[in-house]
Amino acid sequence: MPIIAPSLLSANFLKLGEESQMLNESAAEWFHLDVMDGSFVPNISFGLPVIAAIRKATNKICDVHLMIEQPDRYTEDFRKAGADILTVHIEACRHLHRNVQQIKALGMKAGVALNPHTPVEMLYDVLGDIDLVCLMSVNPGFGGQQFIPGTLDKIRTLRKRIDENKLDVLIEIDGGVTLENAPEIVKAGADVLVAGNTVFRSSDPKATISLLKGF
Repeated sequence: MPIIAPSLLSANFLKLGEESQMLNESAAEWFHLDVMDGSFVPNISFGLPVIAAIRKATNKICDVHLMIEQPDRYTEDFRKAGADILTVHIEACRHLHRNVQQIKALGMKAGVALNPHTPVEMLYDVLGDIDLVCLMSVNPGFGGQQFIPGTLDKIRTLRKRIDENKLDVLIEIDGGVTLENAPEIVKAGADVLVAGNTVFRSSDPKATISLLKGF
């Protein structure tokens, strides 16, 4: 069964406490927290104070996805705010291996995200050093976009590489995940489903999470 990581970017920001409590009571294992700087992506979301507040509201895994330039400047700050997993974008890291080492040295699990146009082969040199690959299945920056079908081929390619090399690396899919396409995404080899609107726009979010979990 996949790990479900609802994206708080789609939550009601006026009711983050209630939304967090709902997730605590659900079958979701992770909280997915998207940090955007308005430079790497054309949007600004939330930062350290919100993550620190959410950390106090849950004992579940805080999966922090940095869509920002020069993420190495803030790695320690995000650890202090409560990140369990810190994911940086390959496109934003001039010295990716150093960034990964920095994250792991601070006691967090290290993830690397790839934009839709970035081939998975770009990751092969560091694949053995990381814990998670986040494949963006929409163009990063905004919620509510449709899943890019070509992502399925990227999942299969990455799954094959991970399995052939017997690596302990999770494949996370972020963007456009729905109840309709989740089965095919999981079948292709995904381990973690990030779901924003599908969960938070549902009339029964906890039931929707359980359905996603069942694929």
